[in-house]
Amino acid sequence: MSRRRLYVPRARIGEGRALLEAADLRYLRSVLRLPPGSELEVFDGEGGTHLARLEEEGGALHLALGPRREEAIAPASLRLAFALARGERCDVAVQKATELGVARLSPFEAVRSVVRLDAARREERARRWRRIAADAARQCGRADVPRVDSPASLGEVLGDAGGEVRKIALHTGGGEPLAAVVDRASRGHLLLVGPEGGFTADEVEACLAAGARLGTLGPRTLRFETACIAAVTLVQHLAGDLG
Repeated sequence: MSRRRLYVPRARIGEGRALLEAADLRYLRSVLRLPPGSELEVFDGEGGTHLARLEEEGGALHLALGPRREEAIAPASLRLAFALARGERCDVAVQKATELGVARLSPFEAVRSVVRLDAARREERARRWRRIAADAARQCGRADVPRVDSPASLGEVLGDAGGEVRKIALHTGGGEPLAAVVDRASRGHLLLVGPEGGFTADEVEACLAAGARLGTLGPRTLRFETACIAAVTLVQHLAGDLG
């Protein structure tokens, strides 16, 4: 049986106890159906885990926690920036990138993005993707949860990447094999995946001006979410996190 796990942000963990919210209690009672005395693992989203016991006191349930254990940090740090896409494509990208160990997720609006969001809907989507990332981290055994940014512009994503990070823009118009552009010696990688129509010429120039290298997955035309998963897998492998 897989481990029963619950995500509780570190801000809600105190001296030997976890502060449970209504959603946590519903999950423990209705999904896991745990009686008092049951044991599970609590992870705080920042790399720490606790062994926990579900206890009842005065008719209320709480989690008694053991000491915090620091989990090993992945050797590679990968940030995935992905263009806004239709339907559940971005949901799939967030879920699978979390399972594959991505450290940060940065959605952006590209020129050819079909989806356009106002400020309120951007925050709504960001909250949704944070829930998906937390749930994926719980299921795949991660002790950390990737940071999920609110949707921004491509320029904003490129601007806050930092100079010591290797930037790779996946380009359907041609580029170098990913094996040639991944650099294990760098502090991390920023992988940019554009919309299904690809980056425009101006967006390619913006990526190059920011120091990005153009990478390719080969001759096949891939769906947006497939490209995200394939590229993340290859970069994680080449950077030393997978395989």
